[in-house]
Amino acid sequence: MLQGFAEAQIGPVTLRAGRQMLSLGTERIVGTRYGPNVPLAFDGARADVRIGRVIISLMTVRPVQPGLASFDDATSRKKALRGAYAALPGLDVYYLDYRNRVAGFGGTSGHERRHSIGLRSHGKRGNWRWNVEGVYQFGAYDGQPIAAWTVGTEIGRDFPTLPLSPAATLRFNIVSGDRDPADGHLGTFNALFPKGKYFGELSPVGPTNIVSVNPRVGFDLGGGVCASVAAMAYWRYSRGDGVYDIPGNLIRAAGDRDARFIGKEAEATLAWQASPEWELSTSVSAFAPGAFIGQTGPARTILMLGLESNFRF
Repeated sequence: MLQGFAEAQIGPVTLRAGRQMLSLGTERIVGTRYGPNVPLAFDGARADVRIGRVIISLMTVRPVQPGLASFDDATSRKKALRGAYAALPGLDVYYLDYRNRVAGFGGTSGHERRHSIGLRSHGKRGNWRWNVEGVYQFGAYDGQPIAAWTVGTEIGRDFPTLPLSPAATLRFNIVSGDRDPADGHLGTFNALFPKGKYFGELSPVGPTNIVSVNPRVGFDLGGGVCASVAAMAYWRYSRGDGVYDIPGNLIRAAGDRDARFIGKEAEATLAWQASPEWELSTSVSAFAPGAFIGQTGPARTILMLGLESNFRF
């Protein structure tokens, strides 16, 4: 069962308990994971308090671990998440307390207690739009103090008077990694439960120890049809740390390799909003590995063709 919960409305407060999906902000740190494999659900409780134009969300949840058979999904006994998220007009402020009894970083494992403090500014003025978010993390992992951070920027401009109404967007992300595994400190950022399509439709790497640049242009073809083309480039932030996937698993250890460049990617998408509830989309993506991938194992180009049909009501 993906979702099953009880909800009650008491004045400005909405209470919800049971199995539910969570989406905070732009899902940089807590998202539904739509896209790859199965969506992510949580078991626990949430309270949303509305004060004028401000919504404050309080939560205490545990992620659901999907099983291989039918009706065998279980509440995680290893991971827990608590926190508060305040959404103001144009500004989000949040604090999250994350615990993992069996965490892993850089080829090691141990108990992780991580606090995340985040700030997000977003909005639109004229034809310009922006979405800038920063997160600082502290806590302890296997007896080591944690000091990690990320800054994600998205700046865009719309051109409504030009043919096809192009919309240009530039995304730039810096996510910290561990500088030295032997210094007794952990600098690896943990994105916790991020959205599945973090950098794009393919997203072969995750938001940990990475510097990424992502220009994108979208077009309105009319009749509910839109298209986009995008490019991505990825580098390691720290030479002392490896490359991770979106859930935070180490996929290429740093070893003694000094190359930073992870790879480059190109993507094209086409989507049709057939009705308010139904959307059809397709995408073509290609990822070409860089020097670091070539130094640490097999380095082959990844190709992906995506076909999706979404019906929401």
